[in-house]
Amino acid sequence: MIRLLRSLFILVLCLCALAAGLWWDAEQLMQAPLQLQSKQRFEIGSGKNLNGVLMALRAQDIVPADRLVRYVQIYARITGKASLLKAGEYELTPGMNSYDLLALMISGKTVLHELRLTEGWTFNEARAAIAGSPELVHTLKDLDEQQVMAALDQPGLRAEGRFFPDTYRFPKGTTDAAFLRRAFSEMSRHLQQEWTQRDPDLPYRSADEALIMASIIEKETAVPDERAEVAGVFIRRLKLGMKLQTDPTVIYGLGPQYDGSLHRRDLDTDTPYNTYTRTGLPPTPICLPGRASLHAALHPATGSALFFVARGDGTHQFSDTLDQHNAAVKKFQLGKNQ
Repeated sequence: MIRLLRSLFILVLCLCALAAGLWWDAEQLMQAPLQLQSKQRFEIGSGKNLNGVLMALRAQDIVPADRLVRYVQIYARITGKASLLKAGEYELTPGMNSYDLLALMISGKTVLHELRLTEGWTFNEARAAIAGSPELVHTLKDLDEQQVMAALDQPGLRAEGRFFPDTYRFPKGTTDAAFLRRAFSEMSRHLQQEWTQRDPDLPYRSADEALIMASIIEKETAVPDERAEVAGVFIRRLKLGMKLQTDPTVIYGLGPQYDGSLHRRDLDTDTPYNTYTRTGLPPTPICLPGRASLHAALHPATGSALFFVARGDGTHQFSDTLDQHNAAVKKFQLGKNQ
């Protein structure tokens, strides 16, 4: 009996020693840095389990030993973390160990990519940029504008001007539809904020008309200090029943027929967007206006100017009367001083 107890005691000691040795070995490997010389990205596909991820990392020698793979598997199962992995693209950095790796994979802190929609772009230009992003999943590429808007739950609404220009960050695998929904929501939010805080006595019947005006301002000037002045000119013209006579709307209405130069015949050719032949605002925005142009459209500068002309350096000369305007045109566009 004593021999049996002694044998059992020795066996328990051996098992404890073995367990301690395995624990020490596991800790050494788990805490050792992974084989990373530089930042490296990897992707966990939807539905992929821990074993598959670890084997993929082992194949790339990022996880340097089969023994370590088993330790991570055991640790993850014991702690309940094996089932918590989140799909997405992750970035590994030098110095990370296996504990850091597992924590990253269950954190959902995926790599974020960037895509900018630029102020003044048309919807087609924005759509081309979106289509050119390899990180987005493209579900809308074969749809026309009406079908795109229907897919975004906005049937019957024209797309032009409805997406806020900004730099957007998103994880790989985001759909183009989700990207556009976000940009649409941002434009709606900014427009509503500006609309609720608008100046009194503006000639708009709706926030949509303010959006149209903002798009014209966006195309007319890139000078921040001029936006409110340009808005003031157009607001006064609308109130007086004068034609807006703004070249960017004519260019937009010409579409692919525009050859890079605006001719007299273009100003005389009637389209729904020709503000030389028609009074009031055009039927839709002509581009994606930024926040500054939205603000200017709803907070125009006071004054009496009814005309402006480009000086040739990016700024404009504002005039109260037609005679002053004609003189400014001669000076800045025809090169004739009075």
